[in-house]
Amino acid sequence: MRRRKPTEVRILYLPLAAASIDDVGAAAGRASVKAAGVVVDDAAVTPRYVSGLAAERELPIIRRIAVGSLRNKLLIILPAALLLSAIAPKVVEIILMLGGCFLCYEGAHKIIHALRHDDHDHDAPAVQLGPDAESETIKGAIRTDFILSAEIMVIALKEVITEPLVSRGAILVVVAVGITVAVYGVVALIVKMDDIGLTIAQRPSAGAQRIGRALVTSMPKVLAALSVIGTAAMLWVGGHILLAGSDELGWSTPYHLVHILEHGVHGVPGVGAVLGWVVNTVVSALVGLVVGAVIVGLIAMLPFGKTKDTQPG
Repeated sequence: MRRRKPTEVRILYLPLAAASIDDVGAAAGRASVKAAGVVVDDAAVTPRYVSGLAAERELPIIRRIAVGSLRNKLLIILPAALLLSAIAPKVVEIILMLGGCFLCYEGAHKIIHALRHDDHDHDAPAVQLGPDAESETIKGAIRTDFILSAEIMVIALKEVITEPLVSRGAILVVVAVGITVAVYGVVALIVKMDDIGLTIAQRPSAGAQRIGRALVTSMPKVLAALSVIGTAAMLWVGGHILLAGSDELGWSTPYHLVHILEHGVHGVPGVGAVLGWVVNTVVSALVGLVVGAVIVGLIAMLPFGKTKDTQPG
């Protein structure tokens, strides 16, 4: 029997390697979509940490927060998640539901603050108080990101928990790196958009000047829209996690009722599937809002809830 040359063996393994990479990429994409609500909120929260800074300090601070975020995901959250999924996979569902409660709380908390016209979230960040406070502000941003990163990674883990351990780890690494790059790339673009707009506005062309001014004036609206979208997405994702998780843990009545509502609109010609998704999304968001409001109320009754704003983001 002819022995294959090393080159031939490597060529034979290339399709398998390519298929594995494709599988990892596809699974990472599916897992990232599930975490979309947290990702949008992460992108909406971070720009406030560089508000009021000199232009040359914005990107270095964002870079330091991004590095801290990636370190959290890869060195702390990822090993803990993989270990837990290997020795106690059922616990992952419980942790995911606790994370869902946190998302519901975050979303409801923001809505309640908006309705009360509270302005705690608009206080000047510590970086405006001087260079000595900059490191503390970055540490605070990384701590806030840790909570959001943990939720992102647990949501992603739940989607790939049936994969082999090595594939699971590879997928989560791709999710961690991809989401960090995406979030902080968008954040960097948002915070530099004013400078880009001012540069364009200084060009002699009237059209360029209009575009530049539009970029400058639109950024507050973009941030406000991101905040609204992030809040809605958190309620939707959090509510859905609680409904699906309770069903998986044995209490199927709530999610069964949602499926009945979905089934009621599936028969609409042409748009039945879309309406079913809308019904599921709206009901999930309403569940998230109710659960979140209850948690906000319970926390407000506690001693620390009466004396400080407990919202991490």
